[in-house]
Amino acid sequence: MNSEPHSHEVSFSAETHSQVTLARGSLLSEHLTISNSPVLFGCRTGICGTCLVEVEEERRGRLLTPAADESELLSIIAPDIACARLACQIALLADIKIKYIGSR
Repeated sequence: MNSEPHSHEVSFSAETHSQVTLARGSLLSEHLTISNSPVLFGCRTGICGTCLVEVEEERRGRLLTPAADESELLSIIAPDIACARLACQIALLADIKIKYIGSR
């Protein structure tokens, strides 16, 4: 029996946006829009840094470790933020709370 949840919640530090519920494994860049998220997306491929977020909390699972390309960009644009991620590269495998910090 598979006990993993079928969906996960994404909440935001920005109080102006309500949390959203997305299917497990969803890519945030394919489901978050300006109307349901404070996160802005540029290239959606992980090379521009526009969607830089800080993952403030993970529950009911763990996100995958950033791939090498994402890690390299994060080391340049957010070297001092341990929980920095590019939202366009996050496959939803946990309930998360994120704070949009934008490209730096």
